[in-house]
Amino acid sequence: MSGQVIMIERAAPRDGIIEEPEWSPKGYCLGDPKFGAEKHHAKNAVFVKTLDEAAELVSKGFSLRMVGPGKRASLVSPKSLRIVRN
Repeated sequence: MSGQVIMIERAAPRDGIIEEPEWSPKGYCLGDPKFGAEKHHAKNAVFVKTLDEAAELVSKGFSLRMVGPGKRASLVSPKSLRIVRN
């Protein structure tokens, strides 16, 4: 996949403001669907270092923490995300 660019977008961003995956010192934060209603709890967070890894997990049903200007980060379900590969 050399040279391929990957982006993960929120399909319907809040208030029309573009959101992107939130980067933290631990990496991109995802919620594992096996934790159900508690997947957003910090103790259940899954972190990855690349968008490729994040996209792979989103395609397996993981939620991804997204953030935009003036917006608090929120865990977004995979059905509300779009993976774009150029």
